[in-house]
Order: sequence, then structure tokens, then C-alpha cells
Amino acid sequence: MRRDGFGQILPTPPVLADRSLPTADLLPPPAGNRFASTVNAAPAGVLARSTWQAGCPVKAGELRYLTLSFWGFDGRAHTGEMLVNASVASAVVTVFGRLFAAKFPIEEMRVTAPAELTAPPTGDGNNTNAFVCRPARGRTNWSAHAYGLAIDVNPFCNPYTKGDLVLPELASAYLDRGNRRPGMITRGDATVAAFSAIGWTWGGTWTTPVDRMHFSANGR
Repeated sequence: MRRDGFGQILPTPPVLADRSLPTADLLPPPAGNRFASTVNAAPAGVLARSTWQAGCPVKAGELRYLTLSFWGFDGRAHTGEMLVNASVASAVVTVFGRLFAAKFPIEEMRVTAPAELTAPPTGDGNNTNAFVCRPARGRTNWSAHAYGLAIDVNPFCNPYTKGDLVLPELASAYLDRGNRRPGMITRGDATVAAFSAIGWTWGGTWTTPVDRMHFSANGR
């Protein structure tokens, strides 16, 4: 482990250099391969397995539980889940409806569990997620994720970089943005356009860090 607490930056395993892993169904897939979504108050059971706690900067009643259709790397339609701030729930549904129509592939979409915050950094995760009650990377102030106002899309395919740090730690193969592979986000593509249409900013335009996976409602 590095002094900053992250894992050592190692070469990307060949099986992950052109990532196309199948998606395990946690929820029933959409009927007829058509986009479907639901927006509900966050159920107690979902909150209990999420990172939400009383000390988070957003109240439980200010979160919404979404289910959203998405296309997997396996070419099949799946149903994912996400917690977001109630103020952006409708807009987020619109974004993922557009990504579904564009057949943009997503590997998995599930609520982040508490154990993931303290688990050893294996560096191979690719979960598309929104609400995570944690500080911003390398800081003490809350991340936009802690308010449910940010979404990370296919983190492994769209790594965060700052200096020599790469997150996820095994995703170095995806720093070559000229080598276009499924699930990658690039300037002006359908993913950037969909989030831009609801007024969100993309961390891929930042100078340092460059957060290619990250979209946010408040620019952070």
C-alpha cells in the first residue's frame, strides 16, 4: 500500500485491458429490453445496506432510490439501482434513459456498501454509483457523492488520475484515451452530452485531478 493509503499502481491484467465482463443480475431485467425506471423514497432496507448514517450531510428523507435499465458489456439489458438526492432524481432518470437509447455499456450499477469504504484497495472495481457518504478524495470536506449530487460511471474504464496516482489502481491501461473501448467516456460523446443537458459537469475536463468517471451537479 502507498503512503497515501491507496494500492500500488500495477500493470492492468490482460483480461481487464479491454474490459467486457458480464453483468450479474441483482434485480429483474427490463421487460422487452425497453428502458424502465422507478423513483421512490429510500427504503429502510436499502439505507441499512448503504453508506448512509445519521452523521451524513444529507438526511435520509432527502434521498431517492432509483432503479434504472442499462445495457451491460454482455449486450444484455439489466436493471441497476442508485441512491441520489431528491432534487436531481428526475434529471438522473433522463440521463440514463438517453444512455440506454445510445446503448452505452455499463458493467454494474448498485448501491455502495459500508464495507467498501474500508476494504483493502484491490483496484479492479467498475460499479456505476451515486451516493457514497465519504469525504472528497484526499480532503476532509464532504464529497458531492455524500449529498447524492454526483455519479461515477464505469470507474475502471474512466480512471481518476492525480500525479502518479491512478484510481482504480489496476486501470492504467485505460489512460490511453485514444484507444477507444466500450464503456469509455470521451469529450463530446453521448455520455458527456446527456449529463451536460441537465447542467452537470464532467471531471474529465479538470486539470488536476482528472476525474474521468465523475459527473456532478455542483461542479465538485
